[in-house]
Formats: sequence, structure tokens, C-alpha cells
Amino acid sequence: MKFNRILTVAAIAVSGIFIASCSRQVTRVSTDQTIDVSGNWNNSDARMAADELTGKILGANWIDTHLSEHQGKRPVVIVGFVQNKSHEHIDAETFLTDIESSFIQSQKVRLVQGGKKRDELRAEKADQQTNATVSSMKKFGMENGADYILQGSINSIVDSHKRQKVVYYQVNLELTNIQTNEVVWIGEKKIAKYVKN
Repeated sequence: MKFNRILTVAAIAVSGIFIASCSRQVTRVSTDQTIDVSGNWNNSDARMAADELTGKILGANWIDTHLSEHQGKRPVVIVGFVQNKSHEHIDAETFLTDIESSFIQSQKVRLVQGGKKRDELRAEKADQQTNATVSSMKKFGMENGADYILQGSINSIVDSHKRQKVVYYQVNLELTNIQTNEVVWIGEKKIAKYVKN
């Protein structure tokens, strides 16, 4: 009887220690704060790259050239594919959404949807041809055609030895005139991280 009691107390103590050691603590932080836990690409890297590259692209001469050649009409831009060529899984969508948001807020360029979002819009228009009233139906062939497409890649190089490594990221973006295939702007953002375990 006494032995069973000791076993029960010991089991409760061990389970308490186990539960306490497995507990997780979560703390809210500012989204502007740079926190590197793993040394991998993270939201801070995406934000820094988007901010710097957006500033460069919106401050470049191609906009003035376009305005002068098109009677002051703002250029229409579509954001294309940014290929991940790095050693990590990097979802470029948050990075691209930051760039698109900056384009709209700047009012220097006009932005049109591309990719899957454009396909979804076209599917909605097709559905309206059958299911919407004639007065509210949106017509095909009324989209704004893009003048330029923004495309790019995210690359990485890893140099490691024992418990140390340097991870080097480079984001490359190119803006191309869709009519002429002329590249009108190229930009890059480099990020290097030293990780020691």
C-alpha cells in the first residue's frame, strides 16, 4: 500500500516535470522587429528586400521616360514570377505583395493582376455572362494591358564549416517592356547572415 502511494507521488512529480519542460511560451513582437531564430530567410529579409527594391524601381528613370513617350500616362505594370533558386523553401508571395502594395501607394504606376488571380477574375467574368443581369455583367476584352512585367529570382550560397556558416541571399528583379522586350530596369538586394551554433 505504501509502495503504491510512493509510485503515485513519483508518477505525478515526473509528469509535472515533463509537462513543465514541454510548455511553450509565446510572446507577441512588432512585425518591424528583426528576429532571426534559424538563420533562414524570414519575414524581415522579405520586408528589407521589398522596401529597398521598391524604392529603387520607383525612383529609376524608366518612369520619366515612359511618361514623356506616352503623353503623361502612368505605366501599367504586372508582377510576374519570381523563381526561388535558393537552397530553402521560400514563398515569394509576401515579398511580392509588399512590392505591389508600394506600387499602388506611390501612385507612380498602375498595377494589373497576373497569374492565378487574373485567371480567377476571368472565370468570374465568364460566370457573369450566364448568371448576372445584362446591366451588371462585366464584358470580356476590357482589361488594361500591361506595359511592363516585373520578374526575378531569389538565389542563395551557403558556406559552412563545422558549426559555422554564412548564408548569402541575392534577390534579382528585372522590369521588361512587354511590347519591345527591352529590359528597362534591373535591381538587386543582397543579404548575408553569419550563423554560429
